Amino acid sequence: MKRILVIDDEAKIRTHTAELLRLEGFEVTEAKNGRDGVEQARATPPDLIVCDITMPEMNGHRVLETLRGDARTAHVPFVFLTGWGEQADQRAGMNLGADDYLVKPVVPDDLLASVRARLRRAELAASAAPKRAKPAGEPTPAQLEPLGLTPREAEVLFWVARGKTNDEIATVLGIGLTTVKKHLESTYAKLGVENRTTAAAVALERLAAG
Repeated sequence: MKRILVIDDEAKIRTHTAELLRLEGFEVTEAKNGRDGVEQARATPPDLIVCDITMPEMNGHRVLETLRGDARTAHVPFVFLTGWGEQADQRAGMNLGADDYLVKPVVPDDLLASVRARLRRAELAASAAPKRAKPAGEPTPAQLEPLGLTPREAEVLFWVARGKTNDEIATVLGIGLTTVKKHLESTYAKLGVENRTTAAAVALERLAAG
C-alpha cells in the first residue's frame, strides 16, 4: 500500500483530500502545517506528498526546497495543491522541483490521476535504477541539466528535441499538459530562446557534444 502525506493548514480541505485518497486504497497521513510536514516526511519518508503552498510555520515552497535538499526525501514525488493560480507562483514551484501543480478547487479525478501517474513513474525509475549505465553515446536527459535546467525541465526538453508534442510529453512523463507548458516557459527563459524550435536546436547541440 502506497503511503501519501497530505500537508495543508486548512483542516476541511486536508481531511477531504486525505479521505479521497484513502477511499482509493492509499495509506494517508496528515500534517497541519509545513514544519510538521517536513518532520513527518523526514521521520518516515512517504511514497508521495500532496502539499498546499500558503501555510503558517513554513510555506509549501520552503517545504519542497527543504525536502529536496535531504537525501532521504530528495526523490519523493511532490504535488502542489493550492488556491494560488498566478503564473509566477507556478513557475517558482516547478523551478524547485515540483512534479505537478494542481489549482484548487481540484477535480477529484484530476488529483487521483496525478497521484497515480507520479507513483507509477517513481516505480519505473526505481526499477530502472540498477540499469542506469547507458551504452556509450546514448543521450539522456541528464546531459541537458548543465544548461541550468532542473531534472524535470531537462526531461521535458529532451523529449522536445526528439520531436514529441506537449501532449505526448505529458503522457511519457506522467504529468499534466499545463505542467509541461510551465516547464517549457521556464526552460525558454533560462536558455534565452523564444520558441520550441530554437530550444530543440540548443538541446540537440548539447546532446551531440555528449
